[in-house]
Amino acid sequence: MGTLRVLMAGGGTGGHVIPALAIARELRDAHGAEVRFVGTARGLETRLVPEAGFPLELMRVGQLKNVSLWTRVRTLADLPLGMLRCVKLLRSFRPDVVVGVGGYASGPAMLAAIVLGVPTVAFEPNAVPGLANRLVGRWVSAAAVNFEETRRYFRNARVTGIPVRGEFFGIGAKAKTGAQRLLVFGGSQGARVLNETMPKIAAVLLEEFAGLSLVHQTGPRGEAATRAAYVASGARADGWQVMAYLEDMPERFAEADLVLCRSGASTMAELAAAGRAAVLVPFPQAADDHQTKNAAVFAAAGAAELLVEAEMTAERLLEALRGVLGDAGRLERMGALARALAHPDAVREIGAMVVGLQRG
Repeated sequence: MGTLRVLMAGGGTGGHVIPALAIARELRDAHGAEVRFVGTARGLETRLVPEAGFPLELMRVGQLKNVSLWTRVRTLADLPLGMLRCVKLLRSFRPDVVVGVGGYASGPAMLAAIVLGVPTVAFEPNAVPGLANRLVGRWVSAAAVNFEETRRYFRNARVTGIPVRGEFFGIGAKAKTGAQRLLVFGGSQGARVLNETMPKIAAVLLEEFAGLSLVHQTGPRGEAATRAAYVASGARADGWQVMAYLEDMPERFAEADLVLCRSGASTMAELAAAGRAAVLVPFPQAADDHQTKNAAVFAAAGAAELLVEAEMTAERLLEALRGVLGDAGRLERMGALARALAHPDAVREIGAMVVGLQRG
């Protein structure tokens, strides 16, 4: 049997690209595979994939969800060309398996692979699949999903979880020192609702919990205004820190007792791996409202509190944070329940699925 060749298809956001790179590294390093990516020019893959040392092919395909009629028409017009581009790529690279990770390029590449009879694996991190994976779900050879309820959308689906950096699994329970840390972050671009609401309640929260400090990641566009809002709030100056970016997320999670954040799939996997309690505010414009569905799984398990952004006032956020920070036993239980949702062997299981299709 020759060298395993795998085409990773899709991308766009970090939630697609970062797990895809983890799978690609596993296939390359543990199984000696030759791996290529296919994506679009406007996704994060254009930077992250070459930095990781993998070849990247680009194709033109647009959005179909949450866009104007004209954009949808243009996307549909581009689909045949995208399919043709993928057929040519498949015939030249001759992959043994195509792995679709969701995102713009995933649908055409997976459809082309199915038409040509190339084995396919769909990776779906969200509770409800995106459009690309819903389109191909019934025809893929196998699927790796993050939630039990997602299996029904695919053939031969297995709950593997999402590949997460090993450092998150090495995080233990937070030491009981009396000093609490609240970590607030809204992803690489920040979350406006968190940037605007947290400063309104910071002074009260820091006064009520004398040992509390908070770190707030705002994204680059929100840093100055959020810092000014904290200053104007009168919150004690030694109790808060505002940063545009957070570099070492495993270290930040290790320091945190409670995390206030969005509920993208990768964030949820990191919370589970680290065993951290969370108050989740899903991004309401996420495709198919998948962030709300992700958060609902954690809330139902008792691992998180879910706040709907449209209903979230400063008072409701304050009440939710008080309810968790003020109950040490609940904090500990929520962290343990979050850890029970973790999948430490995800990347190895997905790699074995891909290899098994080649052998099959």
